[in-house]
Amino acid sequence: MAKEGIDHPRLITYGDDRSQFADLYRPPGATAPFPVVVLIHGGFWRAQYGLDLMHPLAEDLLARGYAVLNIEYRRVGIGGGYPETLLDVAAAIDALATESAELDLDNVVIIGHSAGGHLALWAAGRAELPAGAPGADPVVVPRLAIGLGPVFDLVAADAATLGSFAVTEFMGGTSGELPDEYAIATPSTSTGVRLAVVRGELDDIVPAQFAVPTPIGDVTVVDIADEDHFDLIDPASNSWAAVIELLTRT
Repeated sequence: MAKEGIDHPRLITYGDDRSQFADLYRPPGATAPFPVVVLIHGGFWRAQYGLDLMHPLAEDLLARGYAVLNIEYRRVGIGGGYPETLLDVAAAIDALATESAELDLDNVVIIGHSAGGHLALWAAGRAELPAGAPGADPVVVPRLAIGLGPVFDLVAADAATLGSFAVTEFMGGTSGELPDEYAIATPSTSTGVRLAVVRGELDDIVPAQFAVPTPIGDVTVVDIADEDHFDLIDPASNSWAAVIELLTRT
């Protein structure tokens, strides 16, 4: 059997669709139970982007002693969008509960980039969703969620046609047409879970105003000078150094 590592993750499937899977990595040489970081890739929720975007961050986290769950999910164009993408993210995170006691489920952090940042922040508030809503009644609740250049304010991003109507495509309509659905899909700022946003000041893909809620509320915001949207997922960047500080802060 191949040794588990960044090249040989444990494959977790949480549904029958070929996009309903996640890669689980356990850190070499670390002592169990391992803290867990869930990674959620971005790409405006669209099919042409995949979880390989997060491989460099997974490698860095493994070297720091974290177990890593790198999630794939159904995206717009291949069976995703609202509510399927939300259901997938919820199911993938909850699948951690079926894994071994080597994982410390009281020390789970969710980190997402861009549209994945939206999904990470949304997943932190699942316990506050109304009964029957997509993703309600979580099995695994994180202690912290971090959005890296996230699409936090869905209504504002929809109105601005961010990403060439990416939010409208993801939700299946505008915020005016689907106000209840937008309310469910928009991350909550009153969940009891710590929320943080890391933004690059040169980010012109998800500009700063869409990366935070209005009002900001109890969300830690870290702005990084001279870095852009993709510096946020470079483990050598100042943005990632800020993420590691958030991870390790007590």
